[in-house]
Amino acid sequence: MADEGGTDSQAEEFEYFFSGNVKYNDEPLEGVSIAVSGNGFEAETETDENGQWTLGVPEKEAYELTLDEDTLPEGVIVEDGQSTIDAEFGLTKRKSVNFFLGEGQRVTTDYGAQVLIRVVNGLNFGLLLALAAIGLSLIFGTTGLSNFAHAEMITFGALMMLTFSNMLALPVWLAILIAIALSAGLGWTLDAGLWKPLRKRGVGLIPLMIVSIGLSLALRYTFQFFYGGSTRQLPGATLPREIVLGPILLSWIDVASMATSVIVLLAVAYFLLRTRIGKATRAVSDNSPLAAASGIDVDRVIRIVWVLGGALAGLSGILWAYFRPGVSWDMGFQILLLVFAAVTLGGLGTAFGALVGSLIVGLFIEVSTLWLPSDMKYVGALLVLILVLLFRPQGILGRRERIG
Repeated sequence: MADEGGTDSQAEEFEYFFSGNVKYNDEPLEGVSIAVSGNGFEAETETDENGQWTLGVPEKEAYELTLDEDTLPEGVIVEDGQSTIDAEFGLTKRKSVNFFLGEGQRVTTDYGAQVLIRVVNGLNFGLLLALAAIGLSLIFGTTGLSNFAHAEMITFGALMMLTFSNMLALPVWLAILIAIALSAGLGWTLDAGLWKPLRKRGVGLIPLMIVSIGLSLALRYTFQFFYGGSTRQLPGATLPREIVLGPILLSWIDVASMATSVIVLLAVAYFLLRTRIGKATRAVSDNSPLAAASGIDVDRVIRIVWVLGGALAGLSGILWAYFRPGVSWDMGFQILLLVFAAVTLGGLGTAFGALVGSLIVGLFIEVSTLWLPSDMKYVGALLVLILVLLFRPQGILGRRERIG
């Protein structure tokens, strides 16, 4: 959060600034809240005694500036409902933005409608979280590895989408397919080049986890080196929300994201329950030595799981880039803890548990903003994880013997 009216402290941290005056009938209004968001950045400040405000931002990009009408005096509103303004810089590093005020009655969304809006947002977030969590859970179930580099597999999918859609100007659908295919290839490469040789040498799970942390750091800063530290938008990320379902406003991207997540999750469920490879995967996850003794090629199953996990992580990264919105070098790391929370909450090593845990985490994160500050919503999700594990240590769908 930006300091309230903190021009001096912001000057040390930021290079670009939005500023303005909030007045009504030539009288300055003090304590009016102004927020800026965009490109993965959020900050907020309040007007001073002269009605002036300043907000610093890290990049010369387009942002949304929002005036909180609840902080205006009674009977004063923003004219024409323009409480949110899209703004971007010109040739200078400072941009003046003013909200025009008038008399009127503020229209507020009732509590029930707010709950419904956040439930829909939570389902959208939970579904894309489930794509990443299921891949991570399958990898853990078949290998016992807590793969911290899964965050970078998420980021990789979004970066490949950015490369082929924005930089190489390929059609969006083709860029998505290529990004998912390359993400699956990354999973194959990591297992063939790193994890299988380490397994063959009998390296323990703790050293493997430490290796995954080092791999995560190496990949993350490699991404920053080649793509920079800025946040960039994918095609269609700023589409207006044209679909109106009562109080709910959705864009076609939102609908496509949820529909894609549901279809892919159903396909994964069919794979695990109805195909020979899927049944073999579940057998290896339940008891790897017994599965090997019964004639199942464990290494082949693990390789397929890594490929599937990479593809799901890449797709999750693409959908996360649209949900945020924006692609950045560390975007996967930003939700890694939530992915682990979803896997643990649902039950370690169980794909369907990861789905249930992801939906709970996604719903709680969005709905909790009705009572918690937005900066605290992730903390609330982790609190739910702790409470569930206190009463059911194996997770919602996990079996107690998995915890050992």
